[in-house]
Amino acid sequence: MNKTNKYSPEVKERAVRLVQEHRNEYPSLWATIESIAPKIGCAPPTLHDWVKKHEIDIGLRDGVTSEERERIKALEREIKELRRANEILKLASAFFAQAELDRKLKS
Repeated sequence: MNKTNKYSPEVKERAVRLVQEHRNEYPSLWATIESIAPKIGCAPPTLHDWVKKHEIDIGLRDGVTSEERERIKALEREIKELRRANEILKLASAFFAQAELDRKLKS
């Protein structure tokens, strides 16, 4: 299932910046988000996720940064590819070993 990004990175950055700039005008982070989300055209939980992700990326909140997440995905793809190559090599090795045995038995 492909997930399409409805919002551009610029819109996300602007929304997060608005939350940061107006945070002290509201009693809570959630109140700030609820006020700004309709102006951006997104749901408050979506904007809250963007804010959390931004806070993780700049080190204000614990978690895996976007950069680390991309690195992990790349490493997982590489591991999958290497395992596939390993399996192919094992099968080829077994095939050629069997062919060598068959050749020696016929001699």
